[in-house]
Amino acid sequence: MSSYENIKENLAQKPRTWLITGVAGFIGSNLLETLLGLGQKVVGIDNFSTGHQSNLDDVKEKSGAQWQNFSFYEADIRDLESCQKACKDVDFILHQAALGSVPRSIEDPINTNDSNINGFLNMLVATRDNNVKRFVYAASSSTYGDHPGLPKVEGKIGKPLSPYAVTKYVNELYADVFAKTYNMETIGLRYFNVFGPRQDPNGAYAAVIPKWLNNLLLGNPCHINGDGETSRDFCYIDNTVQANLLAATSNHSEAPNQVYNVAFGDRTTLNELYESMRTILSDHDSHIAAAKPVYQDFRTGDVRHSFADISKAANLLGYSPSHNAQQGLKETAEWFIKNGFND
Repeated sequence: MSSYENIKENLAQKPRTWLITGVAGFIGSNLLETLLGLGQKVVGIDNFSTGHQSNLDDVKEKSGAQWQNFSFYEADIRDLESCQKACKDVDFILHQAALGSVPRSIEDPINTNDSNINGFLNMLVATRDNNVKRFVYAASSSTYGDHPGLPKVEGKIGKPLSPYAVTKYVNELYADVFAKTYNMETIGLRYFNVFGPRQDPNGAYAAVIPKWLNNLLLGNPCHINGDGETSRDFCYIDNTVQANLLAATSNHSEAPNQVYNVAFGDRTTLNELYESMRTILSDHDSHIAAAKPVYQDFRTGDVRHSFADISKAANLLGYSPSHNAQQGLKETAEWFIKNGFND
């Protein structure tokens, strides 16, 4: 039995209480669905700045009677009192709330800083004050900045290339200081291009996979920044959920107070990604087979290549990703086709 299967079995037998910040978002709602499915009690907080009520409605429909184990606070993590209330009697915290997107942070660094640093600090304080067992937070591969090495190894980072990357690095510094100063247990998960069902395809800061899937299904052009040879380590949402649950519950003595790469451990160029999506969707609509991408300038703040070494997470957490990029794309495309996203 894998570490993840073992953890899920243990949780089902002995339910815990979890807090998910950003619960109405893409990653948060997938965490919620999994935890409710395991019979856990879940508290959620979200201010709907980037999350959607429709995500919670979808989980409610899928969860059935288990929905009664969920309590929701519509609140902002920038309000310390709200954080304190949400953290009361909680065993584990999965902190996903943030203003994501490199371009958004370049256009609006003040609000990005306010949510991602001040809000993060509020959550750390509330975690400390409520004696929560472990604080697991969404870190980011953007922390690697301009370091040229591949694959990306946790102990080797460069200088940040965007305000967003700065905030995510500061999160790691704050978590480390709180762990040492207040004897807390924290774990940072450096996400690499997470994708999957419920990811928002609309808006100026939409991620590439949902945006392209939606555009291809609607017959709209897909824009590639640069020459298309930029590469990413795309990580399907099921892998990300697995990493969060393992991080929260690992009994390995060296697991806490670390940061871990969360990815599949492979590279896909934007050109390869586009070809895969077009091929997958062509079975749904033959016209998509002829679609051509539109190339435009490179985007400010983007790194050229991103590829993770996931051995640390494998060794200390028992992380073993279940989906590669191609498998995840197929499941994500099926979800988009079924749910009929549009402009």
